[in-house]
Amino acid sequence: MEELAPYLWKLLPVLLVFFGVLSVVPILVYLERKGAGYIQDRVGPTRVGLLGPDGALEGLFGIRLTKKRILGGLLQPLADVIKLVGKEDFIPARADKLLFTLAPMFALLPPLLTFIVIPVGAAVDVGMKDATGAPMLLQLQVADLNIGILWILSVASLSAYGVALGGWASNNKYSQLGGVRATAQMISYEIAMGLIVLCMIMHYHTVSINEMVAGVQAKGVHHWGVFSQPLAFVIFVICAFAENNRLPFDLPECEAELVGGYHTEYNSLKFGMFFQGEYIAMISMGALVTALFLGGWHYPGYESVKATSPYLAVILSLAAFGVKTLCFVLFQIWVRWTLPRFRYDQLMNIGWKGMIPLALLNLLVTAYLVAV
Repeated sequence: MEELAPYLWKLLPVLLVFFGVLSVVPILVYLERKGAGYIQDRVGPTRVGLLGPDGALEGLFGIRLTKKRILGGLLQPLADVIKLVGKEDFIPARADKLLFTLAPMFALLPPLLTFIVIPVGAAVDVGMKDATGAPMLLQLQVADLNIGILWILSVASLSAYGVALGGWASNNKYSQLGGVRATAQMISYEIAMGLIVLCMIMHYHTVSINEMVAGVQAKGVHHWGVFSQPLAFVIFVICAFAENNRLPFDLPECEAELVGGYHTEYNSLKFGMFFQGEYIAMISMGALVTALFLGGWHYPGYESVKATSPYLAVILSLAAFGVKTLCFVLFQIWVRWTLPRFRYDQLMNIGWKGMIPLALLNLLVTAYLVAV
């Protein structure tokens, strides 16, 4: 068992990242529904709660604690899952059955795989020795690839295949238009995003995300990318919205024009995979923004806390990373229910005539400053 201990410890980041991300998705669904309700001057979900009228405890024990619903709507995500599972899972008669089935997987897996190279907390001393006799430090990161940022760009681009295949395989004109829109949109904004990533590689002198977080940004808040590369931060955030198909860039699933776009013909668990993939993409993009521009898991006073209580410093680093990522996700939710969507020609003009020239300018300025 002692021989297996190092390998069992290395499973901890895997469980922490993947199960942590999957468990956060229902919470984000609830927050989005409640946030949309408050922004639109309504209450949002209230019926499926824990206590009070129509709540779980009242249904089990027949008690009526108060007429006011307490924690109303908190179980709404669970009700949504039950609804999706209970629906008939059918495939349109003229659809490409294989691609129709694979498309939701392409939408779900790539954003989940981007997490394997993002450090979510400080390294932990597990009290064991490695093969050289040095203390074994557990990195809270599934895989510390030395080309981490390139891995994210390559894997994240695969999510476009899920949208495109879903739109084409459905044999529906609205779905096909949504897939074509998504492909053109992702290609357009990935160019600007790739140029910003080049800026950050030159700025941090590495392509490893772990080194980006533990290197320059560890020197203090004023070294974080949001302050040292403000234009790059703004461009990257805008491109993140476009990559995730979030308002005001949700033209691939624009209900006013395309019914539901690429997932018009999907239902049951296949639609649930598209739905879950969108929220996982929001979290992964928030984690990437946190790692590149917001100091990752670093927080002011980390070194002093580590000197007095190393394990407390690790816990606070996890909390800091989670809070930063959650703030960006909440920002995406707020923007979705505040701004109207662009017309498609406006969206493409912003990408090709706005984001790409600004990203090229930022790249030239960064290269000049690094050289000088």
